[in-house]
Amino acid sequence: MLPSLTRECLEENRHWLQPHSLGPNDIFSLTYQSYIVRTPHHTILVDSCLGNDKPRLEPEWNMKTDDNFVRGLAAVDVTLEDIDYVMCTHLHVDHAGWNTRLVDGRWVPTFPNARYIFGRRELESAKTRYAKGGYPSYANGVLPILEAGRADIVEDDYQIGDYVRLLPTPGHTDGHVAFCFGKSVDAAVMTGDLLHVPLQIRYPELSFSRDKDSVQSALTRRSFLEHFCDTPTLCCTAHLPSPSVGRIKRWGDGYRLLPVGCA
Repeated sequence: MLPSLTRECLEENRHWLQPHSLGPNDIFSLTYQSYIVRTPHHTILVDSCLGNDKPRLEPEWNMKTDDNFVRGLAAVDVTLEDIDYVMCTHLHVDHAGWNTRLVDGRWVPTFPNARYIFGRRELESAKTRYAKGGYPSYANGVLPILEAGRADIVEDDYQIGDYVRLLPTPGHTDGHVAFCFGKSVDAAVMTGDLLHVPLQIRYPELSFSRDKDSVQSALTRRSFLEHFCDTPTLCCTAHLPSPSVGRIKRWGDGYRLLPVGCA
């Protein structure tokens, strides 16, 4: 998962990783989740998790049929029709799955009133990969959105009024982005796959095995963490086990995520 992680580094950090982030057999714990953001004007979904009825290589993701995602929305009093924007940090299968749902044998937009925000660089890279064969998340999670005319293809300077801003964070994919929220200031930022496990916050140079450009990913991660370090901005991670949200604090030459509510 972290190809450059040494046994010595893992042992040095085991005391704070276990049992919350590092489980038996040294397997990291990951979550797969979305975020709902309510501005004064819009209800926004950031990333759409895994989706149902989709063929996937991972057995636990393959042809899912559960109602966890919709029940999760209902738990915070949100319906599919309430979503105004779906914002994709990137287009991998675990971030674009619920972009669509299967209705009468066709993939249709899950959120009928939403505009779907795709970064241009990310979309072009995904389209190229799809044209070469494969990339199922594009075939059943992106292409139907384009065909339905529900997509907004945006540049790196994209924003909505004073409340929503795009932040380029390349490395995991060519066009990976984060999203910042807050009136004129970054009250919260959604990291997408810039981070997968807490050890990458402590050591930003530890890149994930599926990063397209591991060198760029490491540079982007340190720049991002340094930018938000010791600020009030809530850092909202996609894959860290709960509590997944906190503030970035300095820790020696690296950083840590201080969960909300901790001193």
